[in-house]
Amino acid sequence: MIELVYETHSLTTDNEHDIATGWLPGELSADGRRQAISLGQRRADVSAVFASDLRRAVETVEIAFAGSSVPVLLDWRLRECDYGRLNGAPAATLDRAAHVEDPFPDGESYRDVVARTGAFIADVRGRWSGRRICVVSHSANLWALQHLVLGARLEEVVAAPFEWREGWEFRL
Repeated sequence: MIELVYETHSLTTDNEHDIATGWLPGELSADGRRQAISLGQRRADVSAVFASDLRRAVETVEIAFAGSSVPVLLDWRLRECDYGRLNGAPAATLDRAAHVEDPFPDGESYRDVVARTGAFIADVRGRWSGRRICVVSHSANLWALQHLVLGARLEEVVAAPFEWREGWEFRL
């Protein structure tokens, strides 16, 4: 079994302006940098950190685990949903529920995110058994974990409002 602690990347300037960053890099805000410091203090007990390779997640773990001996591994499979032509659009213009199965224009669907996240889980199960790991990623990957690990209906978690909190814990 693996204890997987899930954290979303810290607050970004796009989050503060209700922009759907998608596969764009994003940048932490001042509040986000403070959140990242807190994340590192909360999660100092993990064996490893896995993070999305998108800049906002990388910046989060660079701040959170600066000076720590905890290994940080970047994985593209932990990226946010690719909104395609809607990367960087106002968040209110995204109809998430319409893209559970159907990809965003020139992007991907939430079912695609589930497939990427599932492949990541399969890899860590074999290599990190008996350990506590931290994943720093995006809301779409949280929904994928809730679907894959807890059996939540993907349509329901994607349609529900996202509420940030200090992490979620899963047992794999």
